[in-house]
Amino acid sequence: MKILLKIHLFGLLAALTFGLAACVENREVVSQAQAKAEQERKDAIQPIRESSQDPYMIRTTEGANALDLETPLRCNVNWETQQMILTLPFVKSAFKLERNGQNDVLPRFEVNGFSFDMMPAEQAMVKLTKEAGIRVSSADGPYTSISAEDLRGEFSEVIKMIADSAGIYYTYNAKDKILTLSRKVNMTLYTPQSRPIILGLLDVIRGAGITDIVTNWADYSITFDADVETQNKIAELINFFENSPTLVAYDVSIFRLYPYDTSKDIEWKEMLKAFDFGSITTAQTGVIGRILTTTNDISKEKLQQFLGNQAQIETVSEGKFVVPNQWLARFDIGKCSLPNSNAYGMSVLAKAAVQKSNEIFTDVTLEETEGQITQFNIRNKLGENFLIIGLPNELFGVSSPKSETIIFMVPRLIRTLKTNENIKNKI
Repeated sequence: MKILLKIHLFGLLAALTFGLAACVENREVVSQAQAKAEQERKDAIQPIRESSQDPYMIRTTEGANALDLETPLRCNVNWETQQMILTLPFVKSAFKLERNGQNDVLPRFEVNGFSFDMMPAEQAMVKLTKEAGIRVSSADGPYTSISAEDLRGEFSEVIKMIADSAGIYYTYNAKDKILTLSRKVNMTLYTPQSRPIILGLLDVIRGAGITDIVTNWADYSITFDADVETQNKIAELINFFENSPTLVAYDVSIFRLYPYDTSKDIEWKEMLKAFDFGSITTAQTGVIGRILTTTNDISKEKLQQFLGNQAQIETVSEGKFVVPNQWLARFDIGKCSLPNSNAYGMSVLAKAAVQKSNEIFTDVTLEETEGQITQFNIRNKLGENFLIIGLPNELFGVSSPKSETIIFMVPRLIRTLKTNENIKNKI
């Protein structure tokens, strides 16, 4: 009897122990499931592209990449006091475009009756320099095929004619007697010591697709690699300043909206109730998103107060860029973005034209790493602002239901005044 009782007690204890273990295990499973669900929710609003990055790839640290000498100028916007028109004197002679690197003088002798037919430029150079004992090296050939008949003149002049016809550069090393051909060379553009002017030139150079730029803020110079087409465009830009042009400066704020109710879009029509009639002057639809023209009655602060009733507001980037009249300039949003904002692939491009009565015609394009997202042609008067709405965050690699990105832009005018150093110092 005692043995049976002990067996029953042992079975009961085993059952209780197993039950308790099962309960603990169930609670752990539930806890793990809840933690997993919470992590999945957090992951859902993280940049989608993070998963595609190789975790084992060695990169420059983010802290080092975040250092940008333009930041104090580029990313500092005073929304409280914005000067709509600024007059800026500058010295025209301060502009200078120079080619870097050593380029020795070519041997001096005459060329008589040199001809060739549809021959790649490097082969024409080999044919021309053979008797002079000069070797030709092409860094990034083959180059354009060209023809010439009965070329005459000094050796260096004929070399230049062939290079110009093919749209390439040459560099001569006299010691080794090597003529090196290339599509690009390293150049430095020296500018007037004016921050708005150098910012405008930087934005135009980036608008031309050149992003590998070194800026020296001690002598106000910009160094970059350029092909013949870009060199001609920069020379044209320098000539553009001959006539004291007008520049258009844009103050930009980019922020994301995360609706409190993730089943509903932002109710933009409520703006018509929140602000006086006429505060929104135009509304245009692009391929994606819409652009509104607003009066100064809708400031950045008032806009965020209105939106704060519907959504959580996350600032992405804030800065400024400068567009010479009728030129194209680029503002890389990532330059002024906050950490972890996933904005490094985003850019705003603008081509501006100032008409009489201070009307501004702007062609605004929004780009991402994969290409153009949307584009608008907009006309506004000085004192009116732009507001781009309805850009789903999925476009920028952020997954969150009904969330969107907003771009608020305020155009201003900078009138330049060409003068000399003595007069400039007295202004």
